[in-house]
Amino acid sequence: MRRRERPEGVDVVREIGDRIIIQINNQVIVESNDRPRMSRGAREVYYEDLPRGRTRETIVRENGTQIVTIRNQYGDVIRRSRITPDGREYVLVYVDELNYDRVGDWRDPGLDLGPIHLTIPANEYILVAANVQEADDYYEFLEKPPVERLQRLYSIDEVKRSARVRDIARRVDLDTLTFEFGSAEIPKSEVVKLEGVAKAMERLLEKNPAETFLIEGHTDAVGSDLDNLALSDRRAEAVAEALTNSFAIPPENLAPQGYGEQYLKVNTEEANQQNRRVAVRRITPLVAPVATAK
Repeated sequence: MRRRERPEGVDVVREIGDRIIIQINNQVIVESNDRPRMSRGAREVYYEDLPRGRTRETIVRENGTQIVTIRNQYGDVIRRSRITPDGREYVLVYVDELNYDRVGDWRDPGLDLGPIHLTIPANEYILVAANVQEADDYYEFLEKPPVERLQRLYSIDEVKRSARVRDIARRVDLDTLTFEFGSAEIPKSEVVKLEGVAKAMERLLEKNPAETFLIEGHTDAVGSDLDNLALSDRRAEAVAEALTNSFAIPPENLAPQGYGEQYLKVNTEEANQQNRRVAVRRITPLVAPVATAK
């Protein structure tokens, strides 16, 4: 990962392998480099320096499709598009021009939203994979709109960092997918458990190629907080890799992020399989304008 410029008040706490743990105010966040995952098998990758410290990364796939990502001076994604060989552009991530130069000055946008008030049953807000009866359940759940009206579009990094903003989107808990203690590897026998959600993603992408799915990684509370952050991020990335390699979900439509032991499903300090989990949210309405092909 190329060294990023850091805004004032952001400290690097620790580097764990290819993960960087940073602290913003009182929040500890894990960062990783999505370039290897995005560019694997690409015909060409090139970078351009833009004004105000921004960079444009263009990944050219073998079929001529281009994935164009613009980052601000801090490395945060402020725009991402897929341009097909026939010239159509699908905007996956978009930060309004007014926010371009302040997305690095982190302030939790959830502070402007107040407490969330759900007016739907819990099973319409969180879908637990173990309770899924039909494969279509994933699709019908993920296509549903956010649970409250959006105030504005958010950057992908704002969504990753703000629990309150993420909570606007419904969540699928893939509790049937199991990880060994301390491991991010998905055994081949477990990959098949992603088929239902992968097929739902595929159907949604047929309707709107600009969909973005957040892949959340979580751990139990055994071990250090920082090590668990890095481990959970590797688990989220492993699921994203499996969705791409085994089910052909394009990597640019997936946004993995680890949260360590911050959001335990079972409140215990002991080793717990239910806490070693991955969750999926369709965050398209939070990060992109109404999809249009240009």
